Amino acid sequence: MSDPTDTADTGDTADAFAERLFAATLGAIDVLAVHVGDRLGWYRALASSGPLTSTGLAEATGTAERYAREWLEQQAASGVLVAEDAGAAPALDADPQHVARTRLYALPAAHAEVLTDTSSLSYLAPLARFVGAIGPQLPRLLESYRDGGGVSWDQLGDDARQAQSDVNRPWFERRLAPTLAALPAVHEALSRPGARVVDVGCGFGWSTLALAEAYPLAEVHGVDVDRPSVAAARAAAAEAGLERRAFFHLADAAELAVAQPYDAAFAFECVHDMPRPVAVLEGVRRAMRPDGVVVVMDEAVADEFRAPADDVDRIMYGYSLFVCLPDGLSTSPSAGTGTVMRPATLRRYARAAGYAGVEVLPVDDFGFFRFYRLLLGSTDERTQRGRPAVPE
Repeated sequence: MSDPTDTADTGDTADAFAERLFAATLGAIDVLAVHVGDRLGWYRALASSGPLTSTGLAEATGTAERYAREWLEQQAASGVLVAEDAGAAPALDADPQHVARTRLYALPAAHAEVLTDTSSLSYLAPLARFVGAIGPQLPRLLESYRDGGGVSWDQLGDDARQAQSDVNRPWFERRLAPTLAALPAVHEALSRPGARVVDVGCGFGWSTLALAEAYPLAEVHGVDVDRPSVAAARAAAAEAGLERRAFFHLADAAELAVAQPYDAAFAFECVHDMPRPVAVLEGVRRAMRPDGVVVVMDEAVADEFRAPADDVDRIMYGYSLFVCLPDGLSTSPSAGTGTVMRPATLRRYARAAGYAGVEVLPVDDFGFFRFYRLLLGSTDERTQRGRPAVPE
């Protein structure tokens, strides 16, 4: 039996792995620099005002010129920005400080879309904000790794909440309606006059509002355990003029109770975070009409563990190490699922919650996500009638 640490098996030499780690360090620096440019409004100023000097950028954003200058040079050195005089030899008598302060920097249009266009499916600046939110929690994460505790979304704070919301928002606003319209059983349930819909783990409510916008005959209820997220969702509903059809509740979906059953239920990218996924899925099942539909959207990871893995599994393990698993374990008892929830895990949860089965829905192009339908079956025991309404 060969030694798995042998170079012949890994394909790496020490130098090759050192180069890989160095490249990863450069990438980490780029991500943190994006976090700075995003939070200080520097990218937005460059996108809206055209090429700027360090003085112009600092004045436009109320920041310090010397820091702006260093950041602009780093961004140009990394290929994020374009420097007007890159590679040009300055005059022999030129003052280097004057040259540096008067150099113009531009943000290419393609880069601006990724960094500033909040409606674009390519908008990824929130990922840097997400990484930035992890940093202050590293001591607490290390403590949790030692004692088995956790770090909640609430402890990660607003940067993490907003980053998660912002990176998913374009997908919900632009792709959710056409995706569901192409699924006949789901579309039929949502299109019923007076249809009642529940969106479990709704976060800032963008999925809930997209459902309400696309299906004007439906009444949609978003449910989440995070108070700031529910407040943000209610504000978004009011701004969109949907507050009479989109309602948000601070509640644990495991205790879901309704006066009238639901026609459709959704759980968008949240089951893997739940400390009690079986209890939540069972609560949803009991709240459904016999002919209702239950849809879970979660990460499109590989069916089985592989090593090395593809980029989807790698990024999901990253989320799991620093956010989703610590959040899940911040409540006890907890299933401790983690972000890399493979289809077999969801099927196991669904069976334990009383569903007849799970099928993967034919959705091929929705970010890093996979859509499942949890089958209610014809013999489910349902006890929803006569139960109190969802708490506020």
